[in-house]
Amino acid sequence: MATAARMTAAHDPRAKDKIVARLRSAEGHLRGIIRMVEQDAYCVDVIKQTKAVQSAIDKANALLLGRHLNHCVSAAIRSESARERERVISELLDVFENGRER
Repeated sequence: MATAARMTAAHDPRAKDKIVARLRSAEGHLRGIIRMVEQDAYCVDVIKQTKAVQSAIDKANALLLGRHLNHCVSAAIRSESARERERVISELLDVFENGRER
């Protein structure tokens, strides 16, 4: 269910472009890794590539987190709704403590 903070946050299109570019790069690498495994490539070479994909995803996550903090969380913190402030804080804690979405 989308909340007002989720729906009205103005996002920087350049940040979005950076995030999409990193994810597309990870997607391309991942396809290459699948081919490597299908062709029985040396395991250490495959692991190096999976670590590179993980790094690209980590960078995308960092960009997403920054965008979320600067827009969605910032708007919720400034709102008069204590419930909304608690919701965004709880949402982030859940993601980082449990690795799950709400």
